[in-house]
Order: sequence, then C-alpha cells, then structure tokens
Amino acid sequence: MADRDICIRLDGSATEGDVTALRNWLEREKPLDDLLRDGRLRLFERPAADRGGAPMGTSQEIVIAVTSAGATVVFQELLEQVRNGLRAWRENRRQVEDGEPPQGRVEPVNRDDG
Repeated sequence: MADRDICIRLDGSATEGDVTALRNWLEREKPLDDLLRDGRLRLFERPAADRGGAPMGTSQEIVIAVTSAGATVVFQELLEQVRNGLRAWRENRRQVEDGEPPQGRVEPVNRDDG
C-alpha cells in the first residue's frame, strides 16, 4: 500500500495561512506525530493537482505520504485519523477565529495520479 497517499484540500474560502495552520495541527496530532517522527510518513504542501489556479482562496493542498518504512501502516486507519484531525482543527479554528472555517476533503490518491 506504499503507493497511496492522502490528500487534504480545503475549499475556496481557505487562505495560505489556513493550509499552514492545518498542516501544523496535523503534525502534532496523535498518532500522526509518532509516525512522522519515526519516518513512516511524510507530510508536505504542494500546488493543488486538479485546479488551474484559485482566484479566491488557496491553490495549495496537503499530502500525507506513506514511506517505504511505513508500508505496514494500516491505510484505512490512517485515513480516518487524518479526517479526525481535520475535524478537530476546524473545531479549534471556530473557537479561536471569527467566521466559519473552510470545509475540507480528505481523500486517498494514487501517488502516480498526483
């Protein structure tokens, strides 16, 4: 299953700051932080693969890649942990900032598809 990644995309109301804040949040989420520190996952931002640019909002997405060292990670469990992390980040953002936080999608993607 080492050829699958998890892609997190926030909706058009998201700013670059939202993407960075979510990435930082996910890096501290248990057990994701343990898997990152052990080198079994990589977490990074990249230009959104399926958008031609975002006139409003951001065109960045977050990718969580399972490394060869993390090939034993149970992918469906990891996917649910990332979804839970996104929900927790949205709830926290709702409490500390004005306005509704951006919606997000967490989806498995094949590494070759981008």
